[in-house]
Amino acid sequence: MDFTLAPAVLAYRERVRSIIAAHHTPQTEHHQHTSGTFNNPALNRALAADGLIERAVPGLGAGDPIELWVLFNEMEKAGAPLDALAMAVMIAGVVQHVGTDAQKAAVIPAVTSGGALICLGYSEPDAGSDLSALTTRAERDGSEWVINGAKMWTTMAHEARWVILLARTDASLPRHQGLTMFLIPMDTPGVRVDPVHTMATERTNATFYDDVRVGDDCVLGEVNGGWRVMGVALSFERGVMGGTNPGVPLLRHTAAWAQESGRITEPAVREKLARVAIDNHVAALLTQRSAWIAASGGLPGLEGSMTKLFASESYQKASRWFQEMAGAEGLLQLLQPGAAAHGWIEYDARHSPVTTIYGGTSEINRNNIAERHLGLPRMRR
Repeated sequence: MDFTLAPAVLAYRERVRSIIAAHHTPQTEHHQHTSGTFNNPALNRALAADGLIERAVPGLGAGDPIELWVLFNEMEKAGAPLDALAMAVMIAGVVQHVGTDAQKAAVIPAVTSGGALICLGYSEPDAGSDLSALTTRAERDGSEWVINGAKMWTTMAHEARWVILLARTDASLPRHQGLTMFLIPMDTPGVRVDPVHTMATERTNATFYDDVRVGDDCVLGEVNGGWRVMGVALSFERGVMGGTNPGVPLLRHTAAWAQESGRITEPAVREKLARVAIDNHVAALLTQRSAWIAASGGLPGLEGSMTKLFASESYQKASRWFQEMAGAEGLLQLLQPGAAAHGWIEYDARHSPVTTIYGGTSEINRNNIAERHLGLPRMRR
């Protein structure tokens, strides 16, 4: 199999790299980690101005399918904030798949211009990964839906233009069947956003919906068909929209520290660096497969689970190895004097556990692979 990138994709990658280098500066990086808002609007707009975001939207067909992977892989390798843009591109892909013409006209140009973000309203305080147990309700009132409930871990809700919100619309149906996905403007009356700061320095949010009234134009997909829409979104999120190569900047920071400190001469240090480099390469290849399926019009559900599980757990393993290798210096944070790798090792040690949770926990992805790929019996009810 030939993994060589086409000349047009190589040119795309070089343009992405040059824009990242111009807009992801030490100042923006510092703001990212002090504010907890992992977003760079100037970078988003610059990428959009060259049409680079439009080319990456799944199913839009504006560029070579592998460009979907290239864009977020380059952002991730550079340590640029990609989560906000990745969520917006992911949901633009969902709208492209299941949205109405009006929704496509509103959402896709807003995202591909770099001017709009979309957040995810899935998890709830008492229903994290078990989304079928959610209690947020949407009830008919004439020509409108009235939504009441609360969501947790609504990252970027404080900067997003829309939220895709999963709500129960028919309690008489089985848990998975009575759900509907809504695409709701964040400035709709009754929507409230409260900050939640995490151990990974990132700000997420708790969002509350108090008699929020929307029309049928806000239904994304079919009424009581929200589980299918969420499946499309998760197919893109797992192993496609970034988050699968955070080990690359971690390896780069740690290798530089090992070289500067003289630890690079130790066989055990070199072995760990090599093992992480191998894992990073495997994660990249798995991500390319998922990205190709998604951007070619398919849904990489199983492939995404494989990618996400391997990449997130490899990243967590690497951060643990490197922190143990660094010793006491590996416990010092960013900007603290004497911190190993300028504090990046400690940051990744805090950030890596989070990656095994969002986008479906490792347990969920393992079950998905076991049941759908290996044919093992279902272990959950």
